[in-house]
Amino acid sequence: MNSAEKSRVADIAWEGESLDVLKSWPKPIRIDFGNSLQEMQHGRSPRLDTRRMESVGKGVFELKDSDNKTWYRMMYLTRIGDVIHVLDCFEKDTAKTEKKDLNRAKTRLSAVNQRLTKERRNAKRKVSQ
Repeated sequence: MNSAEKSRVADIAWEGESLDVLKSWPKPIRIDFGNSLQEMQHGRSPRLDTRRMESVGKGVFELKDSDNKTWYRMMYLTRIGDVIHVLDCFEKDTAKTEKKDLNRAKTRLSAVNQRLTKERRNAKRKVSQ
C-alpha cells in the first residue's frame, strides 16, 4: 500500500450477512473487532491477532478473538484501493475452521473479484469514450 492509500480512510464492504452476524456478538467482542477494523481503515495493523487464509484465497486474512466460551472470526480481503471487504463473520468452538465457513468465504471472495473486474472494465470504457 502506498502512502497516498494509507492517508485515506478505507470504506468497509460487508459481504452477505457478515455485518448482521457481527452485530449479534457480545458487546466487548464487537468493540474489539470494531477497533481492529478502524486501525485497518487508517492503514495500520489490526489490534486483534490475524492470520493468512491462503486456503480461501490470495489476500484473505482472518481476525481472531474469543471469550471464555466461543471463538469469533472475521475473514476479510486485504485493502484494495480504499475498500476492505469483510467476507464472513462466524463463531466456532473447535480449533478447526469448518468447511462450510471456508466455502462461504471463497464464494464471497469470488463475487468480490468478479465485481472488481467489472468495475475496472467499466472504468476503462469510460476513459476510452
